[in-house]
Amino acid sequence: MADFEDLERNVGELLARLDAGARRRLTREIAVGLRRSQSARIASQRNPDGSAYEPRKAADRPRDRRGAIRRRTKSGPMFRRLRLTRYLRAESDPSQASVGFAAAAVTRIARVHQLGLRDRVSRRPGAPEVTYPRRELVGFTAEEDAWILDIILARR
Repeated sequence: MADFEDLERNVGELLARLDAGARRRLTREIAVGLRRSQSARIASQRNPDGSAYEPRKAADRPRDRRGAIRRRTKSGPMFRRLRLTRYLRAESDPSQASVGFAAAAVTRIARVHQLGLRDRVSRRPGAPEVTYPRRELVGFTAEEDAWILDIILARR
């Protein structure tokens, strides 16, 4: 929260000088740019501080037997659907810009991983509960802070 307060204090006076239309265009540009950078960061599996996400737990695979159908394990990067524009939304108005998740189920999944909470593995009754490692999906990087300041300073 301190990052947001510092940013607000530094640019609040500059934003107050802009008319409503210019602020709306500025907040829209910031929201869309942040959505793109957040999506790219999620695709690269990085936290805002630059550290890598903790990898998935290795699935317990049944032994392959002759003639048995092999189970497919999840493959590919984590959160590949969550970073789609359909779910990761950018919204803005003259007073604010926000990037967040749209659907309730997606928001729940993102919140569990963002905060490292405990949740059920699936919706099945009796499904085990797991404490997920903290993987920050949404957050400011130092580059994004600098980019926002550059955009605002260019508009003054």
